[in-house]
Amino acid sequence: MAEGDQFISTLDGEEIKIFDKWSTRDVEIRDQSLKRYLSLKPVLVPHTKGRHAKKRFAKSRVSVVERLANNLMRPGRNAGKKMLALNIVKRAFEIIELKTGKNPIQVLVWAIENASPREETTRVVYGGILYHVSVDVSPQRRVDLALRFISEGARACSMNNPKTIEECLADEIVAAAYGDANSYAIRKKEEIERVALAAR
Repeated sequence: MAEGDQFISTLDGEEIKIFDKWSTRDVEIRDQSLKRYLSLKPVLVPHTKGRHAKKRFAKSRVSVVERLANNLMRPGRNAGKKMLALNIVKRAFEIIELKTGKNPIQVLVWAIENASPREETTRVVYGGILYHVSVDVSPQRRVDLALRFISEGARACSMNNPKTIEECLADEIVAAAYGDANSYAIRKKEEIERVALAAR
């Protein structure tokens, strides 16, 4: 939750849960730098209808579950189908809960923390010469990249595969949360950090 934000977490005396199933009350963010950029705002249906789109940095106040669904709507088969993306996330969360026995939102937060690169490269042109320089990654970009890698990994896994996108997304989130080397998101993060280390 962003600092200073106060959310009403009850509706008619009952706690608001994401998809009316999972509470965000006990979800812990271990990485202090990401705390302001991972919104755990309790909402029944994570669908803001793009209210944040024209305000700078407003996406950090959008629920992290909705941001994952938005990343699943990349151009292609799922482009623009928000309810389909939300249903994919919901079913993936159910699979995660069955596999791990833990709150799937907590597992997603761990996956984002583990899959977000801390260092990357930027191009610098100086006197007609182009070279790459290692730079630190801002916390908001770290969250963006982690969500992108998780959704790309799920999409790549489900292509030409009998496994459904929900199963692939659940597998990717669990693998990233526990730092599994087979996770697409972890591999991408390590590749970016390896290139950045060489460019120091």
